[in-house]
Amino acid sequence: MKVFVNKMIPETGIRMLEQEGLEVFFPEQEFLSQKKWLEYCQKADAILSVGTEFRYDRAFFTACPDLKAIALYSVGFDHVDIKEANRRNIPVGNTPDVLSKATSDVAFLLMQAVARRASFNFRKVKDGNWGAFDPLHALGQELYGKTLGIFGLGRIGFEMAKKSQKAFDMKILYHNRHRNEDAEKELNAKFVSFEELIGSSDVLSVHANFTPKHEDLFNRSVFEKMKANAIFINTARGGFHNEKDLYEALTSEQIWGAGLDVTNPEPMSEENPLLELSKVCVLPHIGSATVEARNGMAKLAAENIIAVSKGRKMPHCANPEVYSGHE
Repeated sequence: MKVFVNKMIPETGIRMLEQEGLEVFFPEQEFLSQKKWLEYCQKADAILSVGTEFRYDRAFFTACPDLKAIALYSVGFDHVDIKEANRRNIPVGNTPDVLSKATSDVAFLLMQAVARRASFNFRKVKDGNWGAFDPLHALGQELYGKTLGIFGLGRIGFEMAKKSQKAFDMKILYHNRHRNEDAEKELNAKFVSFEELIGSSDVLSVHANFTPKHEDLFNRSVFEKMKANAIFINTARGGFHNEKDLYEALTSEQIWGAGLDVTNPEPMSEENPLLELSKVCVLPHIGSATVEARNGMAKLAAENIIAVSKGRKMPHCANPEVYSGHE
């Protein structure tokens, strides 16, 4: 079985594949054009896919009729046409759980960085602009006893809520498709409507799985309904927020600040006006960027490929319905 890995991943995952006798191959160059990427994919029985720059849509599946499986090196799978994968009986693996703590750490970090204007103040020091003590200059806000709203309280959202409650005694509101009874019992989290979530949260943190219906969900009309002291945090997918509307909400003081580990589009332009605002912190999509998380992701992705090579179900499958013949 030939496995195409489009970018280098931690050695533990590659070693697992090779120990099972799978033929692993990589691109000869670091940056691939769409055409070259497709050529490599056409040579593979399975793909271990890193990144989201290429889409697995109907045209892709048509061009790769012999493909047996895709193992994503990510939790999210919004760049894959799952319905088309199901139609062609192709399992799509992902890497849940292993990056929940690491990604929630970044959301927690962004919340504090924005609240205390950390990026802005670091830039002042770096630019030699420390200045004299001014009791009224660039004040932040404290998080103690504030309300944290979670949009999408799954594994990552739960970790973010738990950290925030223990560190700052924050009250937890959440909006989900389904209630999270564990969070309600352990964190006294309250299930609310989307309208109540955006209107009552001092910090609103996005952790849901992204789907096309979520495109620009956090837009002008939503920001207008948020509290003036609210901090918007997004570590899920950049498509959740409209960046022009976010900028206008910040500059018109409809909301207080924003922390982003994902942008719309990615990568963010260095000329994006959001980067000039003192109550904004932007990171380059580093949610899972720890040794522990990335090694764990490599292990799960390899396990998914190995299972397919042995004729078994993927243990970490984003479309388990493929095994029941669902189209």
